[in-house]
Amino acid sequence: MSTNGVEINGISAASGARSTSVLPLESQDSMSVPNDVFAAAGCARPHVDAVVGEVCSEATSGWTRRVRVGKAPEEREMNPNRISALELSVRAYTEKRDGPVVYPSIGTSFDSLDEAYEFYNLYSWECGFGVRLAKSRLNVERKRCMQEIVCACAGKPLRENSRSARCGCNAMIRLLRSNDKGWYIAEHKDDHNHPLSLTCGQKMHWKSHEHIDRYTKDLVKQLRDNNVGLGKVFSIVGSFFGTVDNVPFTKRCLKTLCRKLNKEQSEEDAVKTMAILAEMKANDPDFNYTVQVDDESRVKTLMWVTSRGFDHYRCFGDAITFDTTYRTNLYDMPFGLFVGVNNHFQSIIFGGAMMRDEKEDTFKWIFKELIRMVGGKHPQTILTDQARAMELAIEAELPNTVHRWCKWHVLKKAKESMGVLWSKNSDFKLEFHKLVHHMIMEEEFKAGWQQMLEKYSLKKHPFLTHIYEVRHKWAKPYFRGVFCAKMTSTQRSESANHMLKGYVPPGCPMHLFLRQFEKLQFDRESEQSFQEKRTLLSGVSLRLNLPIERHASKVYTRAMFEKFGEELYKCGAHVLDEIVAKKVYKSTHVDAAAREKWSKVEFTIQVDDEASFFSCYDPLPPVEDTR
Repeated sequence: MSTNGVEINGISAASGARSTSVLPLESQDSMSVPNDVFAAAGCARPHVDAVVGEVCSEATSGWTRRVRVGKAPEEREMNPNRISALELSVRAYTEKRDGPVVYPSIGTSFDSLDEAYEFYNLYSWECGFGVRLAKSRLNVERKRCMQEIVCACAGKPLRENSRSARCGCNAMIRLLRSNDKGWYIAEHKDDHNHPLSLTCGQKMHWKSHEHIDRYTKDLVKQLRDNNVGLGKVFSIVGSFFGTVDNVPFTKRCLKTLCRKLNKEQSEEDAVKTMAILAEMKANDPDFNYTVQVDDESRVKTLMWVTSRGFDHYRCFGDAITFDTTYRTNLYDMPFGLFVGVNNHFQSIIFGGAMMRDEKEDTFKWIFKELIRMVGGKHPQTILTDQARAMELAIEAELPNTVHRWCKWHVLKKAKESMGVLWSKNSDFKLEFHKLVHHMIMEEEFKAGWQQMLEKYSLKKHPFLTHIYEVRHKWAKPYFRGVFCAKMTSTQRSESANHMLKGYVPPGCPMHLFLRQFEKLQFDRESEQSFQEKRTLLSGVSLRLNLPIERHASKVYTRAMFEKFGEELYKCGAHVLDEIVAKKVYKSTHVDAAAREKWSKVEFTIQVDDEASFFSCYDPLPPVEDTR
């Protein structure tokens, strides 16, 4: 028996000192417990009802618990003068300085069941076990009037020979309703039949101790929505707690939370997606979208073009790329980006399309809707991957558009098909890149290709044979006269996909995909505004101080002028001879002996005074005469 408190059920109500014996519930009514103990706890004195053997208050003696609390709320009204159970426990600990700080004494009162659970969970943390909700009882009004909170090892495993931690542990507390609509502890058993966790690391792995507060949950949700990796999320959360050692939950718990968040986001995804599209349309009247559904009213294809994308297309839609290799979304649906390049040589996004399959009919619908959304303007050139279905769709819907392959896809296929020769032989890879990037004449491409096949004994290689047969689709010499805005060598669509991966988390639902796409579009517009300001206010640095260079500095943007300067500098490696006065010129490379055998070192330039432009063997469009 404690000297500074009254023992209830073998436990000191004031000091929390434990006894080895536990009295049965029926004997609690005969205990001599002062009324001030329960008054300090903020509840009425409980006792056992003579008829039903349940702990009741004196004011309701003779009534069953179920009927009395039938219309009681889930928790009692807040009273600022009431001392909480946790504060009472801490006060008691300051006097005894022994045992756990938090102890579930009989009669301890709580405003709500959640408060009682957290109180017992704190006690279990100190002792080294976890807790969970167990049996409960409802009255005739379907209101809960009894709740047991047991050790996580209570009960038996569902099947024999399992790894379940349940071993029939009897540790628990039983909670009943008090007459003031609160809850109080009516019974407490503290006998464990299993080892208790001793270290902080072990305790954190009990499920009841893997608690993440709502503010941390919101932070995790925002980070994951913005495609921050799980490890980085844990490190960022750790910085809020000082170090990761102070984080009150484990990385395993964080993974569980992320799975739960993903599941919540995927619910009613189609409804949320349509709501976002309607919102975007309301905020931007020129925003245009269309949805294709199947026979079961399921989304088959979703496509949209923003007002900014429409404006960009009118100015820079002569050459576009369309790539469907991106598919890191919840439904593994291919996502296609229509990408171009602006006058600052930046990637710009015209629109996007999410599709269920990559069949010819699907691509036909996409290209048809694209032309409708952009006002009927057909692109001069479109660069895509090597999909046959896409090629047929372009022939049907864009008959006047030149179709070419993205060089990046050819190089990717080469890397996959050449195997060790590509990964281990740097000389072969270097020569292959020379053929792909530096050839400008058909004759030198053919000669260089044959030389490469002979040198590495690849004349019968199936991949090289196939891509050579379709060289007009991807080889640089066959792009002469085809306007591509230099996108064949910069992989605009691939780089846009790379940017998108930085915004969209893997396995995200459609509505989140749209939100993140908006952020990507906003950031691209911000970069464009910076370049416009840079062109408007920044000065230029001339390389050669030629009249043509000074004129170019006035008509080109800053980015394009820098590229023009690079080409102008290369002109210094050529000597110009006049063949026909003011009509035909010959350009010869000054270091022709050091060039490859197949490399062309002489070029013919023709001047058309009537049309006022120069023409040469170069894949770029004709250059207007500015004299």
